[in-house]
Amino acid sequence: MNDEQLLRYARHVLLDEFGIEGQERVLSARALIIGAGGLGSPAALYLASAGVGHIVLADDDEVELSNLQRQILHTTARVGQAKAQSGKLALNALNPDVRVDAVVARLLGPALDEQVAQADLVLDCCDNFATRHAVNRACVRYGKPLVSGAAIRFAGQVSVFDLRRADAPCYHCLFPEADDVEELRCATTGVLGPLVGIVGSMQAAEALKVITGMGDTLTGRMLCLDALAMQWQTIRFRRDPACPVCSGR
Repeated sequence: MNDEQLLRYARHVLLDEFGIEGQERVLSARALIIGAGGLGSPAALYLASAGVGHIVLADDDEVELSNLQRQILHTTARVGQAKAQSGKLALNALNPDVRVDAVVARLLGPALDEQVAQADLVLDCCDNFATRHAVNRACVRYGKPLVSGAAIRFAGQVSVFDLRRADAPCYHCLFPEADDVEELRCATTGVLGPLVGIVGSMQAAEALKVITGMGDTLTGRMLCLDALAMQWQTIRFRRDPACPVCSGR
């Protein structure tokens, strides 16, 4: 690190558990963030501010006025712009040393595989089960840690699926894929703005722990937040030995 970086990241370097070695790991890391909306906004901002060297921000949507109540990557002036491109502008303004690739697409198939294979970790900040399961399958294939978050109305949840570990469950172990799952969308049911900030920030914290190796991640645990009561609940779960996605690894 140069003198400017030592100053910028001084408050992390001061942490014994983080230190210069941890910051060096952050600077050399590549994070793939799926979704530049409510969850992806705080997650991306905190990872960029922490100095994650290479961030790939993928989203196929455009900024709408109704997004601005919670999607803090974007501004009124950028309504109508691709969210990935808008997010890149925000992250570059915050930390110009971070390389940000804007992918204006819904990553699927070979394109998803290519990005996951190159990433050191993946943050699932999307809003639909089909993408979540596709991302999980790719992370299982390439043995990449997955930090997953979700939020709707007043309920949020966050967990880590560290596919580098042989005993770690995958997303499918916890939420088996099914055709009859009813999806709730913010556009029709609403969501408390700060809730996605809480969950997305926790995803960033877990991602930094994964990168640096400090502390205990949420592997095998899911934190659930009831924001109306402001109460947290921890759910513990194990790998499903019959999981059709990860049982063969």
